[in-house]
Amino acid sequence: MAVEERPFTIEAKAEEYEIRKYGSNLVAETTIAASFREAGKRGFRILADYLFGNNRSMTKLATPKFNTRWTRPERVAMTAPVTQMRSPWGFLVQFSMPSSYSLATLPRPNDARIHLREISPRRIAAISYSGSWSEAHFHLKRNELVAALKRDGVHTTGEPVFARFNSPFQLWFLRRNEIWIEVTP
Repeated sequence: MAVEERPFTIEAKAEEYEIRKYGSNLVAETTIAASFREAGKRGFRILADYLFGNNRSMTKLATPKFNTRWTRPERVAMTAPVTQMRSPWGFLVQFSMPSSYSLATLPRPNDARIHLREISPRRIAAISYSGSWSEAHFHLKRNELVAALKRDGVHTTGEPVFARFNSPFQLWFLRRNEIWIEVTP
């Protein structure tokens, strides 16, 4: 299934990773206080429910007598990746929103656990891999990325981000995954 992905430019490449520059983007996010695996599953379901129509459309409906906002549900296209990172309150799970929306035009979530916000432009060190979404695999690849960045003198900030690009129905060995860590200027 073809889905929109966040555009980026590659600033540098090493054997294990690349440094990318991402522009700003909009996300729908929720925080889940659970294990790595359970947070990913529960966060995905909550956010997918929002995309599939548990929201209030911000599309204007012009009528001869009224200029009102339509409150019908609006289906939002799926994008990639779905990201997950540790936060002080559990795990923050995010869906990137399609570039056709602005913060003002995104449908408003009916679920109070979902927040919409804009993420500022940033530079990211990314390592790609295929395989399972297990926490052990995440830690293995995260450690590989951290060691390579340290070896190369690249300074980072913030928590590592687990980025999943495929549907949960994709065969595990064909899944595209990445670990991202923000690079300091």
